Amino acid sequence: MKRIPNGRYTKEFRVEAVKLVTEGGLSVPEAGRRLSLPPSTLNTWVRAYKSGKLGEVGKNQKPLSEVEMELSKVRRELAEVKMERDILKKAAAYFAKESL
Repeated sequence: MKRIPNGRYTKEFRVEAVKLVTEGGLSVPEAGRRLSLPPSTLNTWVRAYKSGKLGEVGKNQKPLSEVEMELSKVRRELAEVKMERDILKKAAAYFAKESL
């Protein structure tokens, strides 16, 4: 899965990601893998949350426009479809080889 361009995340996403670590009992690297986040970013959010400054993270960034959000979504879907296609190609080749 592709990451969001230039690391722009909503406040709600940040809060939920931090909850996975603090309340969900996941480690930072595991939560980062599940959310396709760099562990350093998630670690920064956790530290900001513990100091009470999570709301201030990302205030200087402009929000993504609708076009940028849609482009990101389409790119993510395209990457997923390509991955599925490649898996199906390999499976077809494997089974064709087995039938010989």
